[in-house]
Amino acid sequence: MAIRIIGTGSALPEKTMTNEDLTRLVDTSDEWIRERTGIGTRHISTGETVVSLAAQACQHALESAGRDASEVELLLIATCTPERGIPCAACQVQNELGAAQAAAFDLNAACAGFLFALNTACAYIEAGIYQNALIAGSEVLSKIIDWTDRSTCVLFGDGAGAVLVERCEQGGILAIAQHSDGNKGAVLQCDGRELHNPFVDVPATVPYVRMDGREVFAFAVRQVPSCIQEVLGKAGLTAGEVDLYVLHQANKRIIEGISKRLAVDLDRFPMNLDRVGNMSSAAIPVLLDELNREGRLREGMTLVLSGFGAGLTYGACVLKW
Repeated sequence: MAIRIIGTGSALPEKTMTNEDLTRLVDTSDEWIRERTGIGTRHISTGETVVSLAAQACQHALESAGRDASEVELLLIATCTPERGIPCAACQVQNELGAAQAAAFDLNAACAGFLFALNTACAYIEAGIYQNALIAGSEVLSKIIDWTDRSTCVLFGDGAGAVLVERCEQGGILAIAQHSDGNKGAVLQCDGRELHNPFVDVPATVPYVRMDGREVFAFAVRQVPSCIQEVLGKAGLTAGEVDLYVLHQANKRIIEGISKRLAVDLDRFPMNLDRVGNMSSAAIPVLLDELNREGRLREGMTLVLSGFGAGLTYGACVLKW
């Protein structure tokens, strides 16, 4: 038994923010941002939510696959920026879509969230519990960004991407690998609500993303190629046999470093971060949807998906399109 992607979808906020816009907020420039990150613009919510973006992306994935929401058996939303603690975003999206038969829950592995959710869905399907799953990565990161901190505010964007996967007889996902290193979690973090009850009253603080960029860069360039080699080994493939590497869109320099470590030409690493920035869990499925709708994904192609980020979390999977 195997699991294959049969539909893709994405949704982005209408408002775009350019690097020039950022120069009016912090001491930076278009040249500085592009040189260090490769990012030129990003989409920023002016009212769109994790739920509304995820619902749009999921609906587009269903349409791409020619399926109805009533057929969905499992609905997973990967996010680290939900509007509510309860109910979970997945249950809200379920309601928006009318996917009444689906079991629904959220998963938070930050920038690796979509990949972890995809692997989770695969485990359920391989176990015979469900026959299909609708998976989305959706983020409104702009609400947890300190817009006076140029080291982080230039990086992130909002958006959502989704895929529909189902059981198949052959092909599909060939191998998966995922890891976590909680010992280094402090290099990229965002606090939640402070403790407040009748016995404790901690002064409220505004939780913003805090990041040690150098440490995150070093981690990604070191661990991601190793993880990709691990999953390729499980699939019995070499790096040169992969047609496209669909990686988390964190930073152009990181992707270039991974390309060099794997000794694979950079043209096999499609990028859209120049237009959308780092969208955390939404990055991989949005890029996958773009490639699919542009006709760049052909049947039988070998793809590697790899996500990495806060946790620290990282993983990869190999699949036949």
